[in-house]
Amino acid sequence: MLGAYGWAFEKPIRKLYYNMTITSVSVIVAVGVGGIEALGLLAGQFQLKGAFWDGVGKINGNFGTLGYLIIVLFAVSWVVSIVIYKWRRLDDLDANG
Repeated sequence: MLGAYGWAFEKPIRKLYYNMTITSVSVIVAVGVGGIEALGLLAGQFQLKGAFWDGVGKINGNFGTLGYLIIVLFAVSWVVSIVIYKWRRLDDLDANG
């Protein structure tokens, strides 16, 4: 992460791009984890059955694996973000106007 911070803070456009990427992925993860937890609570309270609810129960019972998936999501999103950043040549933009 130190390398990513150093890279991001060299130029203002990088800082903005880095913050947008990390914030977007963080929001997606937070909504996903909160949604899974909420669905698990609903399933438990109302004794909901079926393939979907069984899947929700399995995910709720194994948050360790979900944590690994979140780490992979952050790593993949950062790599994709760098590729897009380089492909669109955002370093060539002038942040001052």
